Amino acid sequence: MNPGLDLSKLTPIELRLQVEELLYAYADVLDNGLLDDWPPFFTSDCLYQIIARENYDRGFPLATMLCESQAMLRDRVTAYRQANVYSPRYFRHLISTVRIVGIESGIVSARSNFAVLQTLVDDKTRVFLAGRYEDCIVIDEGRLRFRQKLCIYDTLHVPNSIVHPV
Repeated sequence: MNPGLDLSKLTPIELRLQVEELLYAYADVLDNGLLDDWPPFFTSDCLYQIIARENYDRGFPLATMLCESQAMLRDRVTAYRQANVYSPRYFRHLISTVRIVGIESGIVSARSNFAVLQTLVDDKTRVFLAGRYEDCIVIDEGRLRFRQKLCIYDTLHVPNSIVHPV
């Protein structure tokens, strides 16, 4: 990221490219298992939710995963690494249709679609989850970060468990 990033000086295309770069870097970190690098994509007072589309559309607050700060994201990484027992697997994030849907008071609202593929080392690759991201992005310490990231999945059937960030 550019340390002197100024949203007011970016053209719409430059802004979209910056947001796309943030999303692709985010996916790259998750896909390569660099989970210690995941929390810094968020502001210290962030909101991260993985929530069913049905709940989101009806305004129900129940989320499959809810973290209300960067510190909670770090705890999530620790739990994933030390407390959870799971078969080895790989994830691949496919992100598309990135759109800037608003800019207000230094907050960029962006929407994109995602599909996460999961491969167990001894099984076929399967679609783990698909849906959309609703992101609020700000400049924090000279770089774009998520102030809010909602991962809204489309299905009513959640895979066995969602322990890995989406």
